[in-house]
Amino acid sequence: MSTARKTTATVLSLGALAGAATFATVSPWLSAMTIRAAFTRSAHNTSLEMERHTPTGGVDAGLNVRYGGTLPSAMLDVFTPTGNAQPLATIVWIHGGAWLSGTKNDVRPYLRALASRGYTVIGVEYPLAPEYAYPLALHEINTALGYLTDESARLRIDPARLTIAGDSAGAQLASQLITAITDPAYATRIGLFPRVRPDQLVGAILHCGIYDLPALSQLSGVTGWGLKTALWSYLDTRKWADTAEALAMSTINFVTPQFVPTFISGGNADGLTPTQSRAMASRLASLGVDVTELFWDDDHAAALPHEYQFHLDLKEAHTALDETAGWLSRVTGSAPPIAPVDSATPGDIS
Repeated sequence: MSTARKTTATVLSLGALAGAATFATVSPWLSAMTIRAAFTRSAHNTSLEMERHTPTGGVDAGLNVRYGGTLPSAMLDVFTPTGNAQPLATIVWIHGGAWLSGTKNDVRPYLRALASRGYTVIGVEYPLAPEYAYPLALHEINTALGYLTDESARLRIDPARLTIAGDSAGAQLASQLITAITDPAYATRIGLFPRVRPDQLVGAILHCGIYDLPALSQLSGVTGWGLKTALWSYLDTRKWADTAEALAMSTINFVTPQFVPTFISGGNADGLTPTQSRAMASRLASLGVDVTELFWDDDHAAALPHEYQFHLDLKEAHTALDETAGWLSRVTGSAPPIAPVDSATPGDIS
């Protein structure tokens, strides 16, 4: 290449970088897509890890069931034990991904594992940022809850024994939905009209969630950058920390004694655990809510990362799964969870 061409190429490259840097200061899209790509790779690898430890048979699967509307994300998966024709206590799982990545497909192995223990388990898809901003995801999941109640008999759901569950951003969404369902004043505040009644809920499972947004605004480094970018994308403003929407998402400030019995956990190497999961557990307990915690000491031999409960190569993840199943048996009034089955061929839910 000639000197003139090299100079021109260098100038163009520098111009592109400058343009990208300028764009990044006025829009979260470039950073959001970078984060989404990284999270997608990580979620795929974690899903493969779960596949090695979860049952491939003994569970019927109804995949990509449309729950309403025209958005491509308005889909859900249904898992239930093979051969069961009766409505079962039901877990509705909201996947994580920082509100801008992830899919119900990522957690299918985990949901099969829960279903094999004697439950109907639903994986819900919802619209992601930055294509769709808050509060659309919240309203779409609320629509899905209404659909599940309406179609409960066909989908083998007991609509009077619902547990709303989630991981990471999904746990935040779960906490917000439950707060709205159990507190009419909060539902009015966020403009949500719950599609299920408080008496239909028996529990909440909150893994590695986010419940205090002001605490996030103080984070630095890669984690701080990633979460701030995600919230910029989701709340559609770079100065999200002082918005009414960010305040409303901080459910630690709005939960009431009417919040449902809760199983809550976080890893000891997850930087969010002290200010989010542990703080939320303490807040709920102070209100008299029935809280079951699963945390490890900071010096625990294994460093348990964010979303540790899905890393089933770790014995602590199996502990979390077993303790979750035992807790579910208690709050749902179900028989003790059955052992996972590996021998049957998965069926379909029509």
